[in-house]
Amino acid sequence: MPLARIDLSRRVTPDVVGRITESIYEAMTLTANVPIHDKFQIVTRHDDDELIYPSEGYLGVGYSPDIVFIQVTWVAGRSIEAKKAFYRSVADLIHERTGIRKEDVWITLVGNTREDWSFGAGEMQYAPVA
Repeated sequence: MPLARIDLSRRVTPDVVGRITESIYEAMTLTANVPIHDKFQIVTRHDDDELIYPSEGYLGVGYSPDIVFIQVTWVAGRSIEAKKAFYRSVADLIHERTGIRKEDVWITLVGNTREDWSFGAGEMQYAPVA
């Protein structure tokens, strides 16, 4: 039940956006036990002056104007190994499919609980069973 928010340059073509969104979804299903068809994503394009990052780099990683910010909100509880595999898989797949440098794939995870989700109709589909 993840929700991926993807922020990137306005210059990115629709084809590349599609490859990025598919890469994120595929990495989720391969490494984080996300069910098939559980694909909810929001893509926001920005002018270059709206994507702020340290031009001198951070923690030994250098960035370019091609940076892609990815924030995934999902149910907490995945292991550190699963998270590392997810990060690696996303960066590898995006790089392979778009040519965007792995260094420019920036990811953060936000964890919550199953009852923090409503998939529509005003319902808590994953309500605790009493």
